[in-house]
Amino acid sequence: MKLRDRVKELRRVRASELRPNPKNWRTHPTAQLDALRGVLAEVGVAGAALARELEDGTLELIDGHARAEACGDEPIPVLVLDVTAEEADKLLATFDPLGAMAGIDASRLEGLLNEVSTESAAVQELLDGLAKQAGLEVHDGASDEGAAGADVIPEQFQVLVECASEEQQAELLERLAGEGLKVRSLIS
Repeated sequence: MKLRDRVKELRRVRASELRPNPKNWRTHPTAQLDALRGVLAEVGVAGAALARELEDGTLELIDGHARAEACGDEPIPVLVLDVTAEEADKLLATFDPLGAMAGIDASRLEGLLNEVSTESAAVQELLDGLAKQAGLEVHDGASDEGAAGADVIPEQFQVLVECASEEQQAELLERLAGEGLKVRSLIS
């Protein structure tokens, strides 16, 4: 397969000057925006938004709507793509779902999470949710030894949904996670 490089250039643009894509189907719940702001505060901008240049010279987002919202008037890196409106639609429809199709190596994730620390409650909640999704034990930092009721199993409410395909499962997991629910996949 011969691949085409569709990146025209990298520009630094004030986030507020980027035009949101009117077809953007992703929502950004408060928990996600809070976690994003936490990472931005602790690490900084470490990725580029994707956009295409319109006829009037403005940049319309394909990916990076939450970053643009979180960064306000701050300049952020933007990869300007040489794509048609139809190609931009295809990227908008598939970019996040492709990433969501990746699996989880629980042992590697556990090792990584053991090395990551944060001062942001929102980022910690994100990391704890990721650990739970992978079936890992989450420690809140408090000692359980001798605690009253340490043997009590916390009340949980779960739903099992049977999907017709792995693709449908990935789409459902992504949608539910986007709504702020803690999700994980089971394969039988």
